[in-house]
Amino acid sequence: MTTDISGCGAPEQSAPLPASVDLEKETVITGVVRAGDAPVAGAYVRLLDATGEFTAEVVTSAAGQFRFFAAPGNWTLRALSRSGNGDATVSASRGLNEVAVSVAA
Repeated sequence: MTTDISGCGAPEQSAPLPASVDLEKETVITGVVRAGDAPVAGAYVRLLDATGEFTAEVVTSAAGQFRFFAAPGNWTLRALSRSGNGDATVSASRGLNEVAVSVAA
């Protein structure tokens, strides 16, 4: 199954970071959604702040990749997919913060 995200405004998730991103000044949360060992394409990944409030959402790439530009702090990532749902937390600081999100039915 492919997911058309052409109208959602989310950047291509599998593309490398733009050259203009300064990781000494910006906080990037990136990762892969997996069901077992398999990446989950077309999953919706939500970024929730420390109080659980919805902040942003992206759709994973064909390789299950996602990326958010956020502020430093504590975040929850919630993945919703046909393969199942899952949460992961991250205490993000400036730079690249990698997170794996596992989903299960």
